[in-house]
Amino acid sequence: MKSIALIHTVKTVAVSFDETLKHFVGEEIKVHNLWDDFLANDPNERGEFTIENRNRLFHDIKAAEMTGADLIVVTCSTLTPVVGMIRPFVKTPLIAIDDAMGRKAVTYGEHILILATAASTREPLTDKLMAEGAKLGKMLHIDFRDNSQAFQAMKALDMERHDALLLEMAEEIRGYDCVVLAQASMAHLDQRIEAVCKIPVLSSPQLCLEQIKETLESI
Repeated sequence: MKSIALIHTVKTVAVSFDETLKHFVGEEIKVHNLWDDFLANDPNERGEFTIENRNRLFHDIKAAEMTGADLIVVTCSTLTPVVGMIRPFVKTPLIAIDDAMGRKAVTYGEHILILATAASTREPLTDKLMAEGAKLGKMLHIDFRDNSQAFQAMKALDMERHDALLLEMAEEIRGYDCVVLAQASMAHLDQRIEAVCKIPVLSSPQLCLEQIKETLESI
C-alpha cells in the first residue's frame, strides 16, 4: 500500500485534506499528518519567513520522509518557496499545495489578483506566479488583497464570518483575467467568489489532488 505524508499549518485543512485525498486517489493509501501552525502564524506576525523557520520546515519535511512515505505534500502556500529550496535534499517526491495552481493561473492572461487572508502569502505566491509566467514568456501584472480579520476568524474556527468577509471583498473585484485564492482554507469559496466577480477563480486543493494522483500512478 502506498503512503503519503502531509504537512499542514492550518487546522481546518489538516482536518479535511486527508479524507478528501483518500476518496480522490482511487486506491487504498496510508496518510500521515503533521500539523505545525507555528509556520503560518510566525511569518504572518513577523512579515518574513526567517532562517529559523526554514530550518523548522526542513526538519518537518525530513520527519515526514522518515515515515517511509512514497510522497510528501506541503499544504500551505506560505511555505512554497522554501519547499523548492528543500527539494534537492529530499529523496521522496515533494509537492507544494500551489504548484499546479501556479502553472494553470498564468494560462488565463497577464492580469492576476491574489486574494488572501494571510499577508505572509504575498511574496511566495507572487514569486511563484512570476516564475511560471516567465516560463511562458509572459510579463504578469499581479495585485494582492488580504483580509486579516478573515484570517483571525479562520484561526478561531468561525468560518461563517471568514466566508462573509471574503465574499464581501469579492464584490469589489473587477478587471482581472484570473483570481487566485492564496490559502487552501479558502478553497470551498471558489465557485461562490467566481459567481460574484464573474472572473475565473482558482484554488489549490483540487489541482493539487490531481497532481498527487498523477504522481502516485507514476510510482
